[in-house]
Amino acid sequence: MMTFHLMEKGGPVMWLILAISLFAALLFIRRALHLHRAQIKTTDFIRGIFTIVGKGNIVEAVSQCEETPGPVAHMLRMAILEREHGPERVRQAMQEVGLAEVPRLEANLGILLTLAQVAPLAGLLGTVLGMMESLRILMELSPQVYAGDLSGGLWTALLTTAFGLTVGICIYIGYNFLVSRVESILLDMERAFGEIMQLLPRLGDSNHHAS
Repeated sequence: MMTFHLMEKGGPVMWLILAISLFAALLFIRRALHLHRAQIKTTDFIRGIFTIVGKGNIVEAVSQCEETPGPVAHMLRMAILEREHGPERVRQAMQEVGLAEVPRLEANLGILLTLAQVAPLAGLLGTVLGMMESLRILMELSPQVYAGDLSGGLWTALLTTAFGLTVGICIYIGYNFLVSRVESILLDMERAFGEIMQLLPRLGDSNHHAS
């Protein structure tokens, strides 16, 4: 009840900032879940798939890569499918997959950063509108002006500033958390690329087993 009372005192800009915070929270949760699913235990997964490939079970290996979320599984799947065309083609194929995966990992991060910047600006807008309201009342009631007459505009100015800064700070923290997760996954991709290229001769051996 107290919160609703403060929202009313803050005016329309408070509801705008609230909408920004809810939209940002939804984006953050969706991206956090997506990135959580995308990050796997890279080394264990790669060695497990190569063990399956070493036994000649290519279809099973590809199937497991398709069922596993994340860019590392997609890179490994492409390496297996292109194994017969030599190391250079495998390298190129994995690089293409990696380039295609980066925009997916970074999706909506730009929107979050924009919201983190817009929220304090919306608070500043509320501050200006609140001060303008106080000035209007001051001019209308002058010279007999009491502190209570100006309190409405001042409440609007202070509440919107505080709320806008709070929301902006929270969104920016969330944005940086997601960026760190993306960087971690990109490092996993680089590590996976090196491990796959190192283990690539086993794929060649598996061709002979399969044949």
